[in-house]
Amino acid sequence: MIYLFGSIILTSYLTLAFKVCEKYGVSIFQAIVFNYITCVITGSIVNGAFPINASSIHEKWFQWACLMGVLFITIFNVIGMTAQKISVAVASVANKLSLIIPVVLSVYLYHETVKGWKLFGVILALIAVILTCYQPSKKSDDTNNDHGKLKYLLPVALFFGSGFLDALINHVQQTYVNSENSNAYLISGFFSAASIGSLYLIYQYVAGKQVFAFKHLLAGILIGIPNYFSIWCLVHFLKASPWQSSASIPVNNMGIVLFSSVVAWFLFKERLSAINWAGIMLSLIAIYFIAFGANL
Repeated sequence: MIYLFGSIILTSYLTLAFKVCEKYGVSIFQAIVFNYITCVITGSIVNGAFPINASSIHEKWFQWACLMGVLFITIFNVIGMTAQKISVAVASVANKLSLIIPVVLSVYLYHETVKGWKLFGVILALIAVILTCYQPSKKSDDTNNDHGKLKYLLPVALFFGSGFLDALINHVQQTYVNSENSNAYLISGFFSAASIGSLYLIYQYVAGKQVFAFKHLLAGILIGIPNYFSIWCLVHFLKASPWQSSASIPVNNMGIVLFSSVVAWFLFKERLSAINWAGIMLSLIAIYFIAFGANL
């Protein structure tokens, strides 16, 4: 279970870190790019050397790692914007309750069973998404402001993007990844994200849209090391989990939702409405039914 707890704590840290970045005026995009560069360096140190070479391109997992990198940097940016524009709780819930997508794909691809109380737990999880993400409209809001309306699409984009990423990681680790190539697979994904992000960041530097500052680099390092190990823990948890993936991913994700929401409430004094709290409590019930419903 150490991999499960590691994934929960480290992934929660990443969402909370974006709130700290906002406080100190750190550029989210720069921090994210430096974070993925840090992930590549961290993974190479863990591996003992940079594991990607010419032969890696011909590995079956390599194309999936490149796609994972695209999703990494896209979803990470959406998480950061959601945490800052709405709240950490909403970012965490929309991100991690996307469990419905890998659950459905697990049933389709691996013929896992989701029925009875386990299915009931999945339905509860979806209701929990709606309740926890609910934000009452304010009179001061400009309903004609397209930018204001756009921010409420962020949790929706996060929900589908994160769900597809979880399903991708689960599929690749079940199909192609083993103890010998797992680190190369992870670093390839991070390297893909770092390459894409670096090219765009250089363009923004040249165009004068971004200005380098040491605090952006420092934030990237402080996010990148935990980020690498959060994915490392997730991959190892999925390999060693006593449950089917249709239960393992939901338990991991719901744990992240609960931990990050409560910590944000304590540290950042985020105000959650009674409806939001109802959604968080409902997620607890959903965890139980998803993980243990098959035995009831």
